[in-house]
Amino acid sequence: MNDALELLWSKLEAWGAQVVLMLPNLFVALVLLFATFYVAGFIRKSLGKVVDRFSHSSALNNLVLTLLYIGMLVLGFFFVLSILNLDRVVISMLAGVGIIGLALGFAFQDIAANFISGVIIAVQKPFKVGDMIETNDYFGIIERITLRTIDIRQPTGEMVWLPNKMVFENPVTNFSIKGTRRIDLEVGVSYAEDLEQVQQVVTEALEDVKNRVKTKEVEVMYDAFGDSSINFKARFWITYKRQVDFVSAKSDAIIRIKKAFDANNILIPFPVRTLDFAIKGGETLTQQLKPLNVSAKGGQRLGENGQQQD
Repeated sequence: MNDALELLWSKLEAWGAQVVLMLPNLFVALVLLFATFYVAGFIRKSLGKVVDRFSHSSALNNLVLTLLYIGMLVLGFFFVLSILNLDRVVISMLAGVGIIGLALGFAFQDIAANFISGVIIAVQKPFKVGDMIETNDYFGIIERITLRTIDIRQPTGEMVWLPNKMVFENPVTNFSIKGTRRIDLEVGVSYAEDLEQVQQVVTEALEDVKNRVKTKEVEVMYDAFGDSSINFKARFWITYKRQVDFVSAKSDAIIRIKKAFDANNILIPFPVRTLDFAIKGGETLTQQLKPLNVSAKGGQRLGENGQQQD
């Protein structure tokens, strides 16, 4: 027991002497560590104002500044370990970081894919906050863009968080990028109408429709012979910022066309169905029922009032 205590005491004395010898290095290391945090924070704040002038993507700016900040902290930490004569620890940490990074890369492939897709989207900027887009069967306005998700608010109020990987790998329709949008309104008129007159009436009715772009003409084009009507499409362009611009303009166009048709006695026909009971068309239902009034020879027949007669 005495030998064990003497051995322990000698070890503690050696460690104490070593600590005393390392006090200057320890003091310098602490000063360097605090200086590293201060300098890294100051550079991050200063560069943040400069980066904002060249890039308007907050997600990308935060990524660049965060990586720079972490890089300066890691570099300062390695200097601190070198001052404390812990070079072997530095080498071991570097090897460990490489192995851990490789393992995390396999374990979090989807997260890494979303992150990289978010960086590419932030650089290319195919859309921005406030744009109306459609992607992956979701339609709505972008409320937030992060390095992991695109947050879309649908017209009916639901919020959709789409992973960046899905948005990056699939088609995206941006309805807001041009600031205009075309409305194609399908209408049908009776076969008895004067089609050229209908064209003129519809064109005049849509001249002052809501949000219409005056520099582009209204187009009325016939495109099909329907079952009970001749169908055409009225096409016109509107200024587009929100979905309500599209919906209200289309509603206004329908009201104007209906009023113009009523004023000019133009008929929008109801669907008509003709029932043909004959093998060869053209015969009426009465003609088909006549043979049923006479039975075989010697039998009875039905009178006009439906009673049996000899």
